[in-house]
Amino acid sequence: MTSIDLNADLGEGFGRWRLTDDEGLLSIVTSANVACGFHAGDPPTMRRVCELAAERGVTVGAQVSYRDLAGFGRRAMDVPPAELAAEVAYQIGALEVFARAAGTRVAYVKPHGALYNRVVRDEEQAAAVVDGVLLAGGALPVLGLPGSRVLERAAGAGLPVVPEAFADRAYTDRGTLVPRGQEGAVVAEPESVVARSVELARSGTVTALSGAVVEVRARSLCVHGDTPGAVDLARRVRERLEASGVRVEAFA
Repeated sequence: MTSIDLNADLGEGFGRWRLTDDEGLLSIVTSANVACGFHAGDPPTMRRVCELAAERGVTVGAQVSYRDLAGFGRRAMDVPPAELAAEVAYQIGALEVFARAAGTRVAYVKPHGALYNRVVRDEEQAAAVVDGVLLAGGALPVLGLPGSRVLERAAGAGLPVVPEAFADRAYTDRGTLVPRGQEGAVVAEPESVVARSVELARSGTVTALSGAVVEVRARSLCVHGDTPGAVDLARRVRERLEASGVRVEAFA
């Protein structure tokens, strides 16, 4: 039977402001990408999400980003490699404290936003992210876009790699994500998201914005937690996957 991990970005709030329905999503997903305080999240939120994830048997991952609370980690930034490596390690270490206290652990690392897109092609920034994972200790798997520089660097450093696909993002003909500023970058129609999820899981392909069919071999599938109606959408995705003969389970 085909299997795939279902992940979502969680803990994306700050102080009294909350963006994601963490409790609702943790009843559906198999892996939780937890914001570590640089693009969103704060210590109480990180602790709460780790506790909820541990209670429900959901795998915890560190979603690391550029230091950009005001821009939600989606603004392009130039950070010196040594500084970026230290900041990645810092974020992983902070989340690990709360994961351990909850009786679980940080099981993988996923870059967020502008950093995620940057390390698809930028060798220097990709190497810095991998250096940060190594600095944090342990052979943590790295989630990223198939064929990205960060996955190549991680594999070269002996880290497990997990190719990831997005059910609710549009793709270019090259298998990369359409930039968020471009029209059509986010797939909003629920049935389209559900159908794309099954296509990705069963055939390893996705229909690009141009209409071309592009190969995207992924072990994990992301549904964004900040999408309107994210909980209902994630539930529909999981139900359709399972009804299509796809086993939904954590990769780690």
